[in-house]
Amino acid sequence: MSLVRVLALKAVTLILVLFGVLMLVVLVLGATGVSDRILTAYVGEQLRAVRQELSQRIRDPVELERALETYRSELITAYGLDRPWYTRLPQMILRVLILDLGSSRTVTSFSGSSKVSDIILERLPNTVALVTTAVAISSAVGIALGARAALKAGSRYDRAVSLFSSVSFALPSWWMGLIYILAFSFYLGIFPFGGLYSTPPPTTPLERAADILWHATLPVLTLVTVILGGWAYISRTIVLNVTREDFVAVARAKGLKENLLMRRYIIRPAAPPIVTNIVFAISGSIGGAILTETVFNFPGMGRLYYEAITSFDENLVIALTYLYTLIYIASRFILEILYVVLDPRVRI
Repeated sequence: MSLVRVLALKAVTLILVLFGVLMLVVLVLGATGVSDRILTAYVGEQLRAVRQELSQRIRDPVELERALETYRSELITAYGLDRPWYTRLPQMILRVLILDLGSSRTVTSFSGSSKVSDIILERLPNTVALVTTAVAISSAVGIALGARAALKAGSRYDRAVSLFSSVSFALPSWWMGLIYILAFSFYLGIFPFGGLYSTPPPTTPLERAADILWHATLPVLTLVTVILGGWAYISRTIVLNVTREDFVAVARAKGLKENLLMRRYIIRPAAPPIVTNIVFAISGSIGGAILTETVFNFPGMGRLYYEAITSFDENLVIALTYLYTLIYIASRFILEILYVVLDPRVRI
């Protein structure tokens, strides 16, 4: 099977997955009545705001109620509440597919915009600066530690890495964050307690970037501490399994040095599972880290999703779910291409 055909089939499959996830989310919101309740509450909030405005101009209570009823009917028609929920499905799905994500009912951006796209674009760089940076550091250091431990299986270094991996994996991120705040913020006063900017925030772009990095240092350190051990353990296991293969034993019996053995016989077979973990970890980091972002009061994607769910913000929930699914599908497609490069057997 040709490479183009393989990638085309994978792309079609992933697009169907994207559409299926989007359809499932919309169906659940509609069939359970959540969509109708959210829109009804939204209509009620708008009516209360309009009532206060009209009461300043219309003194007659009967005339005021008539005007409100007219406005209420217009809102019900505009939101489709006068029709069954399933009749709104095509319009809702089409809006999301063309990235017309609408407006949030409860969350606003720092600039005051309620557009979902503005809110996401404002939070996304914060998450990249925090979680994605932590994942990149942890994966790079963890893979190096784990690979070396696998080549020295049974040594003191291997036992030390295994012990560190167990301790690191068992540490709760929220607890580690509080410990770092207590040590470096409360007692030493080196780093801020949390947030994104200082008060007042810097005005120049360079100073603002430096201020963000200063505020993100402790959250990044927290995440690196709790996920570094996992990366070391995973990479150690993968590399150790490869070193036990017959072709590695034969190469070692021929007297090849460990560095040459690693480059020629171990890295290539171990690469696919390690690359898979790296790609999915980086793409998953876009979703943020709810507990760490909450402890450090860091406005990222994790807290945004939590706020959207707890406030039953339909537009925001659907938009974020669609975004995360889109990122996952893009990651899967990138992996398919990398697999072809790393292991040509997948073309068959």
